[in-house]
Amino acid sequence: MTRRELDAAGITDPGLRTDYGVCRRLNARHGRTYFLATRLLPLERRSAVHALYGFARWADDIVDDLDRRLTPDERDLLLKRLEGDLTHALRTGGGTEPVVRAVADTADRYDIDVDLFADFLASMRADLTVTDYPSYADLRAYMHGSAAVIGLQMLPVLGTVVAREEAAPHAAALGVAFQLTNFLRDVGEDLDRGRVYLPADLLAAHGVDRPLLEWSRRSGRGDPRIRAALVAAEALTRGVYRDAEPGIAMLDPRVRPCIRTAFTLYGGILDAIARHDYTVLHRRAVVPRRRRAATAAAGVLKLARARWQAPPAADHAALERKGPGDG
Repeated sequence: MTRRELDAAGITDPGLRTDYGVCRRLNARHGRTYFLATRLLPLERRSAVHALYGFARWADDIVDDLDRRLTPDERDLLLKRLEGDLTHALRTGGGTEPVVRAVADTADRYDIDVDLFADFLASMRADLTVTDYPSYADLRAYMHGSAAVIGLQMLPVLGTVVAREEAAPHAAALGVAFQLTNFLRDVGEDLDRGRVYLPADLLAAHGVDRPLLEWSRRSGRGDPRIRAALVAAEALTRGVYRDAEPGIAMLDPRVRPCIRTAFTLYGGILDAIARHDYTVLHRRAVVPRRRRAATAAAGVLKLARARWQAPPAADHAALERKGPGDG
């Protein structure tokens, strides 16, 4: 399937094909829900999505350093090298890392705003020193770079049936909704890394603080105050999904089944959290395999209908950049 995707995307350089293959493997290995949804995209757009995911994953792995082998200063140095490598690649098409060469090529092909990558890396760097967020406003500022920009990077790849600026807020909201879902699912794992992504003001409204969360994680025991805070976090996250949903209809009809599938599968994580009575400090909520398969199958049917019924959408932002004498 990798060869077909690369051929459809017009990626012919052997080195670049290898680089994109690295990104695809990262997506397949780590982005289970995301990768499944990506399989519903038109062939020619999948490699770009793999590149965006692969780069983001590479940076995230530097920050998290799950083996705990590197100091914060060493991780900061690696991030700076990655940023310098990306800056060089965006300017020249070169780059040291495969994920950097692939994402720079994607940014060039789809005219992705390079400032979005700088914003992303700034949030990654914040993870080296910031371990909690006093308010939801503080968290949203962080998530602009860590999540909203992912939706904005994806938008040129997906294509729209409206001006890109009209769809952009919804695309950003979808990135935030997905990340809030991950934060809620991974409360316990993040706590083990010394981080709390649920905003302190939301927790405090229900009598919860970091020591209480650490006690619950350590002891394996629940607390009604923690449950109430997690219910509130779920409600907040579902509100962001509602903000994001209108943007799906603004996308190219051929990509809507993919994004709708991702929307449904990530929302299913929230359903699983509720079904397990918000015990995220003690177990990881996952969407059952049968439900993932059924959702993907429904996406395939919608995709088939979309391909028969609708021509490809023009990228309105690209059309607006053309002058009157352009073809």
